[in-house]
Amino acid sequence: MAFHAAVEGLMREVSQKAILPRYQQLKAGEVEDKGGNDPVTVADREAEAMLAEGLARIIPDLPFVGEEAAHADPSIMARLAGDCWIVDPLDGTRNFATGKPPFGILVAMASGGVAHTGWILDCLTGRFCVAHKGQGAFVNGEKVQARSTGGDRPVAAISLLFMDPAKRAAVMDHVNPHYRLVDVPYCAAEQYPRLALGENDVSLFEKTLAWDHAAGVLWLNEAGGKAARPDGSPYRVDGATHGGLIGAASPALWDEMAARMAAL
Repeated sequence: MAFHAAVEGLMREVSQKAILPRYQQLKAGEVEDKGGNDPVTVADREAEAMLAEGLARIIPDLPFVGEEAAHADPSIMARLAGDCWIVDPLDGTRNFATGKPPFGILVAMASGGVAHTGWILDCLTGRFCVAHKGQGAFVNGEKVQARSTGGDRPVAAISLLFMDPAKRAAVMDHVNPHYRLVDVPYCAAEQYPRLALGENDVSLFEKTLAWDHAAGVLWLNEAGGKAARPDGSPYRVDGATHGGLIGAASPALWDEMAARMAAL
């Protein structure tokens, strides 16, 4: 489809021109803290500017919600309730800023608070994921079906970073012992593919900003996995930015984790 090809081409161009040339090459003053140990680099800003300009050529006048733009002007978040682009120009900035993988670009389109199209690019490997609501999920042009790791104990990547202390302690005591824990990649552009491609079975997210999750939630659900709020309600891009999200390689694995979380 020409439309998908145009977005993919733009994302790859941004990766090659704005992001990869600065990987492990950042200079003093090219990394800042937005507050709360949330780094931003010159690459984030240049990538977002390129994406905003390029996406405006693909669909003129479609409102744009970028992570850095919304940080500078929180009123931009109101656009999430309508038709819009949603962009994380450099997902995994924490990794990128310290010179290690993974990191990627996330782009989604939404209408009425619901994402209907999403694209995920791994900048280093070139892996490209795309999904359109009702049409399945694809990796590098091949349709994929979510699969579990197949082990005796489900593999879980559980992010505790943004949980309040009481919830963190409850998860560590009552949820973690039932899973084989692996490190979280601090990169949604990597975590969502892991949930469908047989690397992880389940993941917990606490912070649920639209640019981090719009594309991945759609892609995982289209692959036959399940991503939803812990109470089972669908993830909305215009919803709460905290409160949790469960992603899993299958509805059954999702149900198991949701039941454990509900019992806390």
